[in-house]
Amino acid sequence: VGNWPNRAVELLCEISFTPLCSPTLLNKIGGFSRPADVLRANLLHLGDTEDWARWLALSKVENPDTEGGIFFSDMNLVFSAAIAGQGIAMGDELTSRRALSEGRLVRPFDIAISSPRSYFLVSEHAKASHPVLEEFVRWLRSKLSENRVGPY
Repeated sequence: VGNWPNRAVELLCEISFTPLCSPTLLNKIGGFSRPADVLRANLLHLGDTEDWARWLALSKVENPDTEGGIFFSDMNLVFSAAIAGQGIAMGDELTSRRALSEGRLVRPFDIAISSPRSYFLVSEHAKASHPVLEEFVRWLRSKLSENRVGPY
C-alpha cells in the first residue's frame, strides 16, 4: 500500500505495462511477429531497464540486451519519443489511453507485466470525509470505471 504513516490510503488502480509504439515505427520495422522482435527497435526506458527486462523474461525472450536504447527521466518524454517513432516504450494503459485511442500509439502484443507501482489516493485522516474530497473521489472512481481501470 505504500508508506504513508498517519494518512488515509485507498488503492485507486493497479497498473500493468506493455510495449507501445507508433504505427509508423511498426510499419517501418515490418511489424512484430514475436516478442523478441521488439529488440530490432530502440527500447525507450524510464530511468532503468527493469520493466523491459521483466517483460522480455515473461515473454520468454532468451538473453535479451536491455542496456541499449534511449533513457529518459520523465514518462511524458518516453511517450513523445514513442509517438515520434524513435523507439518502443514500456507504458501503462491508463497514462497512454488517449494516444492509443487516437491511433498515435499501438500495442503490438497483448503480453503485459504487473507493476509494483499503483495509483493511490492519500489524504489526511481528518480530511478524508470532507464533502469536496468525497465528491472528487466519486468523480475519479467513475472515470476509472468508465475506462475499466482499477478495482472499481
